Amino acid sequence: MKTQLQLDKWQQSLRDGQVIPACPLALNKGRRWNEDSQLALLRYYSESGAGGLAVGVHTTQFAIRDPKVGLFKPLTRLLGLEMQHHHPHLIRIGGICGPTAQAIQEAEWLRAQGYHAGLLSLGALRSESEPALIEHCRVVSEIIPIVGFYLQIAVGGRYLSSHFWRGIADLENLVAVKIAPFNRYQTLDVIRALVEAGRDDVALYTGNDDHIVGDLVTPFRFRRGSRRIQRHIVGGLLGQWAVWTRRAVKTHQLCLNVSMRGRTIPPGLLRLGVELTDANAALFDAANDFQGCIAGIHEALRRDGLLDGNWCLDPDETLSPGQKSEISRVWKAYPQLRDDGPDFDFTGQFSVSPESPPSSNPPG
Repeated sequence: MKTQLQLDKWQQSLRDGQVIPACPLALNKGRRWNEDSQLALLRYYSESGAGGLAVGVHTTQFAIRDPKVGLFKPLTRLLGLEMQHHHPHLIRIGGICGPTAQAIQEAEWLRAQGYHAGLLSLGALRSESEPALIEHCRVVSEIIPIVGFYLQIAVGGRYLSSHFWRGIADLENLVAVKIAPFNRYQTLDVIRALVEAGRDDVALYTGNDDHIVGDLVTPFRFRRGSRRIQRHIVGGLLGQWAVWTRRAVKTHQLCLNVSMRGRTIPPGLLRLGVELTDANAALFDAANDFQGCIAGIHEALRRDGLLDGNWCLDPDETLSPGQKSEISRVWKAYPQLRDDGPDFDFTGQFSVSPESPPSSNPPG
């Protein structure tokens, strides 16, 4: 394993902790890819202070891999080149999924396009044993560094025991884990397994959009032999952070300022976490088992003028009944979560009342 002095710049950045949005797919009214809008979205994330971008992941829509759609390679090529040439500070992460043969092809492609690491989804391997999953991860990790991925079952993931996480901890090219089971017990399984395996070099990232602030401010302490080791989740790779990214960067900084310095968590920051979870429930359509989660992200970006509409590749993938009004509710209730809303200071208290004037962009 590389020592601290041998780390590549992107690896050090990953370990330091970053805001990494999961990149949506920009479409026009005809549900065709809009390259200009896609590049504008990339610029927004970069200028907002994000430290990386994840492309070709669930938020980007897995249907980009459908041969009838054929967008996986054009999309990852365009954004990979754009990040290399114009946004070199961004950590470039590409989604990898499917059975081993497909995963190998995607890993090789992403490496050729200059991506730093692959976010490895195991959703397509539901019937495989955990030893088979570990071998799958090993094969892919020999092609490109991997970010392990615990995807929640509701959107295509599968249960992964602590034994699985102990197994992939032996992979030298495991650089991070995105912990996104939306489950506190399973979140602890991952962190405990990595602590017990001695993989203090693997960066911990939250993908629990329902518990972002809680994950970022919590110290996780487990025993390794006779010692107690404390770890922190240092960043997030999140669909929620695909919207209101400037404010997400500020929230992340607030959380790290508390957790990494061992400071007392201000009540205002905990309150912010509850409000963010409520907002995420509307955007991700938690009331309908997340069926409208991608359309919800698109709707928020539409209201901010960053996408032309909330269209998805599948015409049947739309906002759920009542979801639009829920988004309007949280839009009005929590202006401090939005980029254009009132600011809050580093005590977690808001410097402007939540009753401040609403955004000039109508929420409808």
